[in-house]
Amino acid sequence: MNTAPNPDLTNTMHLTQLRSVSAPVLSLLQQAGEDALSVIEGLDANSAMLISLIGPNRGARYLIDSDLTSLGRAPENEIFLDDITVSRKHAQITRLNLNFSIKDVGSLNGTYLNGILTSENVLSDGDGVQIGKFRMHFFAGGKKRK
Repeated sequence: MNTAPNPDLTNTMHLTQLRSVSAPVLSLLQQAGEDALSVIEGLDANSAMLISLIGPNRGARYLIDSDLTSLGRAPENEIFLDDITVSRKHAQITRLNLNFSIKDVGSLNGTYLNGILTSENVLSDGDGVQIGKFRMHFFAGGKKRK
């Protein structure tokens, strides 16, 4: 008789890793529509925007115009994401010398950049950011896209 303990057969699988953002930036902007495109075109180089192109908050726009922008479920965050899948203090976007980066600040469900779990990473134009059920794309200001 085998007396070895039974191995734990449970595992966590993140299905978001199966999806990646492969559409070019211009294609993403076409999905956003002319109104969103004109807003993005009007951003100066010191600012950026997260735009939700799919999902329950489709069309939502979040301006990033300070050196530190907090994202989370707590109402005091600059970007308030109201859902139980989002931690109260989930992530931060920092701006340094016109470059933006995102950092997970110890969230329970993680922060995904282009479908990959990330702790901290530089943001590039068109990058997909997922926090809980919220799926957004990052667009830097000061760029001509037409």
